[in-house]
Amino acid sequence: MHTIKLFLFIVPLVISSKIDQDYSSYDSMSPEPKSRFAMLDDVKILANGLLQLGHGLKDFVHKTKGQINDIFQKLNIFDQSFYDLSLQTNEIKEEEKELRRTTSKLQVKNEEVKNMSLELTSKLESLLEEKNLLQQKVKYLEKQLTSLTKNQPEIQEHPEITSLKNFVEQQDNSIKDLLQTVEEQYRQLNQQHSQIKEIENQLRRTGVQESTENSLSSKPRAPRTTHFLHLNETKIVEHDDIPANCTTIYNRGEHTSGIYSIRPSNSQAFNVYCDVKSGKTSLKRKWTTISSGSSWTVIQHRIDGSQNFNETWENYRYGFGRLDGEFWLGLEKIYSIVKQSNYVLRIELEDWKDNKHYIEYSFHLGDHETNYTLHLVEITGNVPNALPEHKDLAFSTWDHKAKGHVNCPESYSGGWWCHDVCGENNLNGKYNKPRAKTKPERRRGIYWKSQNGRLYSIKSTKMLIHPTDSESSE
Repeated sequence: MHTIKLFLFIVPLVISSKIDQDYSSYDSMSPEPKSRFAMLDDVKILANGLLQLGHGLKDFVHKTKGQINDIFQKLNIFDQSFYDLSLQTNEIKEEEKELRRTTSKLQVKNEEVKNMSLELTSKLESLLEEKNLLQQKVKYLEKQLTSLTKNQPEIQEHPEITSLKNFVEQQDNSIKDLLQTVEEQYRQLNQQHSQIKEIENQLRRTGVQESTENSLSSKPRAPRTTHFLHLNETKIVEHDDIPANCTTIYNRGEHTSGIYSIRPSNSQAFNVYCDVKSGKTSLKRKWTTISSGSSWTVIQHRIDGSQNFNETWENYRYGFGRLDGEFWLGLEKIYSIVKQSNYVLRIELEDWKDNKHYIEYSFHLGDHETNYTLHLVEITGNVPNALPEHKDLAFSTWDHKAKGHVNCPESYSGGWWCHDVCGENNLNGKYNKPRAKTKPERRRGIYWKSQNGRLYSIKSTKMLIHPTDSESSE
């Protein structure tokens, strides 16, 4: 550009000098050779200016070419950014479609839960009507039996009347059990219904650019659907009265592990899993001896992680899971059993190398007003103790904190007994496969850390109870 300006400045000077020379030639009428030499100098000056102009144009072309290349590079970057933006837009549209499909599925499930709730309500009403009808029949039969007894005291009760009376009592007990199960399932359906409503609200609050996975996992502690203890998988001992615990069933001749129905004192009948021990392991203490050949009541069992144990306080209180798989019997049922007499708690552990360990305690369990406080005293075992002894351990879950106790379930998943520190033995924690990747995740798994610092990674657990005096359960 500077060269062009210089050329434009020189050319007028050259032309003006040429014109002046022409005029001077006319005025002075100088000789011809002198004018010829003057014109040759003007041509040289003009040629030099054109040469500089050419160099300037060449530099200008190179600079313009570089600027054009930069513009093309920026255009390519813009095209790539626009392409990436279009891909992200398509992904967002797909996620929006998936979110809408998930919302539709949740709405369908919500309708199904509502229909099931209505069906259960109608069944519950029909069962109540049948119960009232049977109670009226039982009262009528009792009146007839009373009148027959008064009129004919010397005649013994007819076998058919006795069998009828027993049948009516059994039917009444079955109806009570069914009513209790229906009420628990109805309560669980209500919880599921409220959870679905909450998820729907979260989905409505979620923006279009938020992925489906993030929107569905906004409440990580929400309990999963719980399978309740099944009353139809029963192996009831055929006696006039239902036994109080597994030891009574064993003493009556049932020496096979399985699901049985028991009725502790001042309690409704319910099903438990009785584990028959046939080895020669014996438990000795100052006042009691539990010999080999006995039946233990299983209150907790974990084998493969198929059941979620990060449940609510209500579910831990009344029980969840399947008696033929993973389950928690329920704090209320455990308390109804152990309040009858002194009991022993046995914990059986199996690690990932198939090594089996056990430890046994004498214990006392409080009722729901004390948050089912547990007091332990170790008796025997082949694994170091990890549970605090001679302390009141209150049971806590993520939605129920005992006053004056540390809130362990916030970082230790699953309900458990704790005191002033979070124990290294949460047998109701999250079930992990061996070799968890990160330490925090490992702390949430099933583990047993003894007081000497050794940590056992547990594959399966079983918690059992047994009366200290077998004869007292007769």
